[in-house]
Amino acid sequence: METSLPILSLSAAALAGAAAAFPKVKARLALSRAKHRSLTGHSKMSKMVARLVPHYEFDIDAFFRSDGAPAEVAMQRQDGFFRLAGVYQDRYPKGRALTAEVTERISDLQFTETYRVPFQYSRLVREHLSTSAFVQASSGVTVTDLDGNQFYDLTGSYGVNIFGNDFYKECITGGEKRAHALGPVLGPYHPIIADNVKRLCEISGLDEVSFHMSGTEAVMQAVRLARYHTKRTHLVRFAGSYHGWWGEVQPGVGNPVSPHETFTLADMSEKTLHVLRTRKDIACVLVNPLQALHPNANAPGDSALVDSSRSSKYDRAAYTEWLKQLREVCTERGIVLIFDEVFVGFRLAAGGAQEYFGVKADMATYGKSLAGGLPVGVVCGRKDLMRRFRDDRPADICFARGTFNSHPYVMTAMDEFLSRLASPNFRSIYNGLDETWNGRAKALNDRLTAQGLPVRVGNISSIWTVHYTEPSRYNWMLQYYLRAEGLALSWVGTGRLIFSLNYTDADFSEVADRFIAAAEKMKRDGWWWHKEGLTNKNIKRQILKEMVAVKFGR
Repeated sequence: METSLPILSLSAAALAGAAAAFPKVKARLALSRAKHRSLTGHSKMSKMVARLVPHYEFDIDAFFRSDGAPAEVAMQRQDGFFRLAGVYQDRYPKGRALTAEVTERISDLQFTETYRVPFQYSRLVREHLSTSAFVQASSGVTVTDLDGNQFYDLTGSYGVNIFGNDFYKECITGGEKRAHALGPVLGPYHPIIADNVKRLCEISGLDEVSFHMSGTEAVMQAVRLARYHTKRTHLVRFAGSYHGWWGEVQPGVGNPVSPHETFTLADMSEKTLHVLRTRKDIACVLVNPLQALHPNANAPGDSALVDSSRSSKYDRAAYTEWLKQLREVCTERGIVLIFDEVFVGFRLAAGGAQEYFGVKADMATYGKSLAGGLPVGVVCGRKDLMRRFRDDRPADICFARGTFNSHPYVMTAMDEFLSRLASPNFRSIYNGLDETWNGRAKALNDRLTAQGLPVRVGNISSIWTVHYTEPSRYNWMLQYYLRAEGLALSWVGTGRLIFSLNYTDADFSEVADRFIAAAEKMKRDGWWWHKEGLTNKNIKRQILKEMVAVKFGR
């Protein structure tokens, strides 16, 4: 009997330990279930997989038949490739030469030039289809390069250009004239800031404003303030969303350090709502409304276009309902809901995504277009969340400053932008905006379907993405045919096309004609040939086999 007492004591202790641990295990399981079931939702795993991917590249023979194409199709592709290379060589000599010269000293260009296409094909593409990084003029919806070629601008200046190049020239010119008397005097404010703050509070429906130098910095400050006031540690972001390149919001590939206080959960998921309802360590939830176009998928780019599985799934009603549920749970749990409107702000509606989706955030961040073409970041928030110190504990502060915050030229250009935005005549540009751009997307898709081209577009208003209807390893080639037809693309190629809202029906019709022409030439050159029965899964398996063979020297 005496010997059983220690055993009973140990058993009781084990049971007590298990009981204490069970809630933590249960919470951990719930968190795991709320992550999107892909590498997009598992940042640690994505980094591990990225480290395992070996480098290899196709020689000139394998380049054109990596999908098992017969010799005649491979030759068809090769002829098309070098015919296109000849066009690039003849049409863009000055721009390509200057790009090659400066790339040796500009690390940004080294990265973008290398990652325009899947890495297996990159070297040959850089050698023969190198693009120009330079343009020298803009007008209306076009830009002109160093060689005098005029392109329809589908880059949107990475989201800055909502209203057209000339609009921003006017904002910058008007702002410069008004700031000239003060010049670049930093520290004290230019008086125009008072009008800017008033308008921003009206637009956002929030109480206070802070100015920063970029959208990335604005998001950093919003998250820092949320943690400061909630006294909680963790932030929630959604799989695939982009909030700038700082560590906490980029926990996967691209960040050398793994953040430990970031949860990457699935968008539009009841399991995610359960995690928000049950955990006590979540300070804030970050929403990038652009994710409505491709929930739980990374920002699309042609460098990752290894097959045809890319898609767009925009459903305004469903995403609106999701945001409303998110708003309700965040209110219930005292979690700060942050709308990151740096990219979409003022593109969907004059009041931003809050107005467009009919959901109010606790904090909103803006940037890009807001300063009339100059760099800026802004945080708008509730009064209780924007305070950076505590009255009862004077040494407990939440610090944020920046040398160029509230720069006079930025502030006056911002006032030019906001003044135009406030004009009833100008606001009419938003009337029927969705109908206009949805109609244009449908018209292009109808033409693509009628002509048997395996390409489609998806959109959220004037932000578009291109996807493909038949399996192929060569969809990334379309970007080079589009450029040859005089369509300017950003370095991510067909992943994101951004139209300014001053595109007329005639402008768009010309873009659509050029898009169709590019797709027809790509089809003519054999890039969309594929074996009968080929699937995206088959393509991924083939790529995996190639990697294994390289890894083990077979």
